[in-house]
Amino acid sequence: IMNEPWLSSYGEVPAKLQYSDKSMSETVLATAAADPSFTALTFMGRSIPYSLLSTEIDRTARAFYNIGIRRGTRVLVCMPNVPQAIYCLYGLNRIGAIAAMVHPLSAVAEIAYYMNEAECDCAVTLNQFYDKFVDVRKSRPFSKLIISSISAELPTLKSIGYKLLTERKFTKVEKSDSTLVWNDFIKGGENVKEGYAFSDKDPNTEAVVLFSGGTTGVNKGIMLSDLNFNALAAQTAAMSHEEIRHSKMLAAMPVFHGFGLGVCIHSMLFNGGRCILVPRFTPKSYAKLMVNKKCNFVAGVPTLYEALLRLDSMEKADLSALKGVFSGGDSLSIELKKKLDAFLYEHNAKIQVREGYGTTETVTACCLTPPAMNKEGSIGVPFPDTYIKIVKPGTDEELPYGEEGEILLAGPTAMKQYMNHPDETANTLRHHSDGLTWVYTGDLGTMDEEGFTYFKGRAKRMIISSGYNVYPGQLENIIDAHEFVHMSCIIGVPDPYKMQKVKAFVMLKQGVPADDKTKQAILAYCRKNIAKYAMPYDIEFRAELPKTLVGKVAYRVLEQEEAQKRAEEKPE
Repeated sequence: IMNEPWLSSYGEVPAKLQYSDKSMSETVLATAAADPSFTALTFMGRSIPYSLLSTEIDRTARAFYNIGIRRGTRVLVCMPNVPQAIYCLYGLNRIGAIAAMVHPLSAVAEIAYYMNEAECDCAVTLNQFYDKFVDVRKSRPFSKLIISSISAELPTLKSIGYKLLTERKFTKVEKSDSTLVWNDFIKGGENVKEGYAFSDKDPNTEAVVLFSGGTTGVNKGIMLSDLNFNALAAQTAAMSHEEIRHSKMLAAMPVFHGFGLGVCIHSMLFNGGRCILVPRFTPKSYAKLMVNKKCNFVAGVPTLYEALLRLDSMEKADLSALKGVFSGGDSLSIELKKKLDAFLYEHNAKIQVREGYGTTETVTACCLTPPAMNKEGSIGVPFPDTYIKIVKPGTDEELPYGEEGEILLAGPTAMKQYMNHPDETANTLRHHSDGLTWVYTGDLGTMDEEGFTYFKGRAKRMIISSGYNVYPGQLENIIDAHEFVHMSCIIGVPDPYKMQKVKAFVMLKQGVPADDKTKQAILAYCRKNIAKYAMPYDIEFRAELPKTLVGKVAYRVLEQEEAQKRAEEKPE
């Protein structure tokens, strides 16, 4: 079903929209030209107006062009939510190049993998991750490394303090022709006067690469276009039911994630809003910014909102400035939604939390609960021009209302393809007789007769920890490569804060002692090869791992055993 005109009874949402045929950077530069003095970015006490954002995008574009980056070239952008990440995203786009956005806490082996997949010969990161990229170069050489810093974007006094208290602890960058610090990189671009930017870019060409495991759990580059992001920005504005222009978004969701990049950054800048960039946060600092900055829009994962409810500092908070609170990244429980809605009401907010659903294959959210009508347990209705249908898993056989099946998505935000994985692209993007190309999500759900969708679970094996997707098969491959390990199995264990945490079950090779020394050796190896958010909190040794009838490790048996153990440990 598509978002139909009858939804106007829940708030005016057009069924169809007009989408820009410009590039992502052109749309943001147009916003800047129309409203140059309004603040585009707020970062740790510094305000960056649209006029300066426009200048920095152009300077960054010229700097990339100066070092040989050209149309169609991919550059690895490995940064948290800092201004330079925004400059790189749009600066690369301005010259027709592509930003491959990755998590800066990724392990060395993961970064090397991403660079290979995206065929990157240039990377941009912060000085705190310099050591990591020195190690990456040992196994995967590349031509240009650009190093920036948080202090470079801070007000003068804060910058001095940050350098003295924090950055002096980092390894000093060894500058060379192949390793540039940000200022030198930008200065080099001053020689480029013309010919670097163009305005004839096809909006359907690749603009950004985001990495996700898709339905198979193997990290793949998802190729997304200018149209994908611009359509999302227009849809977000239509679905928000509030004026985005001159509104403030707490942009804490990461820029290497579709939710953070698509909704918190591009949708805001496309529509003339302000992004309050948060490079690193705790629930306490998130809450403080939300209140002190009088944020109008906030987006987060259920675990974050659950933590906010427990903060003493929120007891007298005034949340009357809020126009929209959006939850995504994982399923929002009915009970948590009730608690959040009550909390918002008690703190002067006139809105309720709205749950969204989507996949990185559609940039991010493409379904959202309406502001004035909530159906318990529903993830809402489709965005304009977006279709959802429920089919018998893996087929094109549409199921009746109320019957559980696989959730399929179609619309202008659907990805171009998986990079270097044609078979998986063909399996995920399928053209049906209705004339639409559908994204097979691997998620299970139902739909009622009014077009409201209900998420029921994940057909794919995946753990969601603090909003991050963790793919067990990927971790098992890493652990199985250790010299002590014969076989491993990863499961998610319920956690009150993270929603799930990662636990590893390991069968050791014959003769290897199952003792703490062995465990610590494997954990140390994991820390070098696995991102922090995906690190196992514990390893349990087993003489044998349970098997299915076809010989696969029965991870569900381990999940059931763990659940039983936790139930027995719980006090009466």
